[in-house]
Parts: sequence; C-alpha cells; structure tokens
Amino acid sequence: MPATATDPLLSPELLGRLERLELVSRKVFRGRMKGERRSRRKGESVEFADFRHYVAGDDLRLIDWNLYARLDQLFLKLFLEEEDLHFFSLIDASESMNFGDPTKLRVAKQMAAALGYVGLCRADRVSVSVLGPEGRRAPVLRGRASLWKMLAYLDSVQSGHNVSLHDGVKEFALRATGTGVAVLLTDLMDKEGYESALRMLIGRRMDVFVMHILSPEEIDPPLRGDRKLIDVEDRDEAEITINAHVLNKYKETVQAFMNSAKHFCSKRSIIYIPVRTDTSVETIVTRYLRERGVVR
Repeated sequence: MPATATDPLLSPELLGRLERLELVSRKVFRGRMKGERRSRRKGESVEFADFRHYVAGDDLRLIDWNLYARLDQLFLKLFLEEEDLHFFSLIDASESMNFGDPTKLRVAKQMAAALGYVGLCRADRVSVSVLGPEGRRAPVLRGRASLWKMLAYLDSVQSGHNVSLHDGVKEFALRATGTGVAVLLTDLMDKEGYESALRMLIGRRMDVFVMHILSPEEIDPPLRGDRKLIDVEDRDEAEITINAHVLNKYKETVQAFMNSAKHFCSKRSIIYIPVRTDTSVETIVTRYLRERGVVR
C-alpha cells in the first residue's frame, strides 16, 4: 500500500539495514573533525601507516625509540587518519513535487532521511535542507543520536517553496561552508532549466549526485479526452485533447528529457539516478544506490 503522510519516513527494519552502509565519495575531502572514514592523509590513530625521518619541531611522542636503538636515527611513526565527510542533501520542495501517491516530495524526504542516517552512523557531518531561504534553519548534524532532530526537520518541510533550482542552489552555495557530497533530490521541472544549478554545485567542487524523482503518472499518464492543464507553480493554463498520438508524443518527450539530463550529468561527472515514486525506499537505497556507487 502507498505510504501516507502520517507514516514514519523510515521503518525500524530499514534503519537496521542502513546502519551497515557507508556513504561513498569519489573525491578526497579534508575533514574538520575525526570520524570513522579512513583518509589518505597521515595523522594520529591506532592503525600504523609508515615511517618518516624526524625533523625539528615534530612531536617527540611519535618517535620510534626501538628503531632509534637499532639504527641510531630518529624516525616518526605515522598512522592512518580517520576523517569525517560532509554530506549535503538538497530537497526541491516546489509545488510540482507535491504530486503522485506517494508524492515526489515524500520520496525525496525519505531518501534524504535514509542517506542522512547512513552519514550519522559513520560520524559524518550531515546537512539536510530544503532549497530556498527556509534551508537556512536546517541544522548541521553529527552522530546517530541526531536522527530525531533530522526527522523532525524533514517532517516540517512542506511543498510550496517555488524557488527556481538556480536560485535555490545559489542560496545554498552562498551559505554553505566546506565541500563534500551533495545529493540533489528533484523532479528537474523548472522552466528556467536545471543546468546552471548543477554547474554551481560543480563549481563548489562538490561530489554531485542527482536523484531525478518522477511519479508513474508523469511517465505514463492515465488521461484521455479534453483537458485543461494548469501549472501548479505559475498557474499557466493550456487546453488540449489527449489521444493515443498525443500520449505517444508526450512519452517520447519525457524520455528525451530524462536522456538529456543523464547526458548532461555524465559529461560533468555527476551521477544521475532516475527514481520512480512507486519503488520502495529500501530498494532504492540498498540496490540502486549501491549499483551507482552512492553507498556501499
């Protein structure tokens, strides 16, 4: 049965599976705090990495005195350093996302919650926010105990934030600090286009993933006859007659739109992930996102 607005975003069973996953970054970012993610940098931890010659000013506690006794030279022990990752989840809450059963917005919030919890379980810094000025009040979270604060914020997110993708991402880019993994959850339905928004995320040196969320009714609409179509965001109207020929042209246009978005992302090393709202969040996370390298 379709989920309702009163159902929890994440079931207890799914939370248990998410705890065993880890967010994947294709880039190496310098973290601000110690986490559970192994870094290529050398630092202080319990796992030995290498030796290097001592130079004046180094921490004397890291000298290997046993090696000094054998070689009469000072060497420092280096260890693998563990870093945190900053994970950004950006939710498009425009009115067009309030469509389908479940709605695209609910699926976006479920995906943001699932990926955010994976990051919290790995001591990553997690920021889950809606696009637009309302995103300023989104908390930056760390540690699995912050799950309830993240869910409370997501429960408060409603549709109607009709900012363009360009303006929403620009506002995020101006207020966000640092770099990391950025997942944009959107239907990409913006009359101004999505290209400039994605270019801004790349310009911030983010590791970018786009989850293109569409409902089955948008991909294959069950409509026939004379209809008046009204844009839910700008109230633009159009009267059409829907027959088999029009539906076929519409499906071709939708597929071309998805192919164009995929091609645009592929050329810029952005991972493009199409998501249907009739697919369970568990299947999306544990199968689709694993296959595309978002989690492991």
